[in-house]
Amino acid sequence: MGKITEKDMEEVRKMIEAEFPDDPALQQVHIARKIIAREAELEGLSFLEYIKSRGLRVGRTHRRHGV
Repeated sequence: MGKITEKDMEEVRKMIEAEFPDDPALQQVHIARKIIAREAELEGLSFLEYIKSRGLRVGRTHRRHGV
């Protein structure tokens, strides 16, 4: 599984803060989206494929614990 580096995360944070300087909540949403997109890219998946693959893992764990 590919991991995004701290350097990559810092670059994303700076770029997003420059795009949305007066809205910290919007910054957080866009930072998360960019990080997820980068992780998907590192695993060779599209954004949606990556989200679905993560959701399936969570779903199986969720059902396994009887919740």
